[in-house]
Amino acid sequence: MSAARPAAAPEVVVIARELTRRFGDFVAVDRVSFEVVRGEVFGFLGSNGAGKTTTIRMLCGLLAPSSGSASVAGFDVATEAARIKTRIGYMSQRFSLYADLSVDENLRFWGGAYRLWGAELESRRRWALAAAGLEDLSSALVRELPGGFRQRLALGCALLHRPPVVFLDEPTGGVDPEARRRFWDLIDELAAGGTTVFVTTHTMDEAERCHRVALMHAGRLLALDTIRALKSAFPAGCVLDLGSPQPVVAMTLLEGAPGVEDVSLFGDRVHVVVDSPGRAAAVAATLASAGQPPTAVEPGAPSLEDVFIKVIRDAGARSGP
Repeated sequence: MSAARPAAAPEVVVIARELTRRFGDFVAVDRVSFEVVRGEVFGFLGSNGAGKTTTIRMLCGLLAPSSGSASVAGFDVATEAARIKTRIGYMSQRFSLYADLSVDENLRFWGGAYRLWGAELESRRRWALAAAGLEDLSSALVRELPGGFRQRLALGCALLHRPPVVFLDEPTGGVDPEARRRFWDLIDELAAGGTTVFVTTHTMDEAERCHRVALMHAGRLLALDTIRALKSAFPAGCVLDLGSPQPVVAMTLLEGAPGVEDVSLFGDRVHVVVDSPGRAAAVAATLASAGQPPTAVEPGAPSLEDVFIKVIRDAGARSGP
């Protein structure tokens, strides 16, 4: 009986090593390193100005690194940018289609830009219309489409040439919840088919849908792992879930209380983050002394937002004043 063949290692398609970008004295991206594999939905999570877009622009060959190195689909971003651009799809934060052209005219224009002609262009054009749910709106002017439809069309245009890697920079900004859900369903389908999808976002629920998430702040990559691993690294017992007849009042009373790092409402419950385990009794006592005893104090699960805030706080503590 022959030995079982070992599983092949995932194919790495995006590599960054100490990637850095400066604008004068300002460091927009500070020595960022990571790898992304084929078929992965990789999320870059961070507030505006964290360095997410600058990193994507370097990986797409649109902006030269100040130092460090990176490769996409096997090509170096510094010396082979032109070859990278033919193998990626890129959807920028700003809507990049032509508002005065129809849906179909935009698809044909971008198909030509990607050197698709004849039967291949027709096949991909039909696919993009179906994927975007725009079969009945092919003759509509883009400026007349709702925001969610425009975003789906922009993604369809970016995918016309079947790129192995797709970069989506804040792809669902300004779209309604239903459109956002459909957009993410399409992202999941792409990844299942082997396309690597690189997404920047500052929305926690979107980050939850990524296979792995990189947490960025002030140009630095502070943490990188799966959502489950990131949450499991949060100290046990440092999140409490409180019941209260007046949750808003309870939240106000706990803000700034000793040992309380953060407090927020989760539905009709009060979500409390404390600085160390064993604070439950003290938190309950704080509310009781103000005439608002909690109806329940239970261990809670950390949210991704809790993790992100803690990672930023810990990084600040390490760097000092």
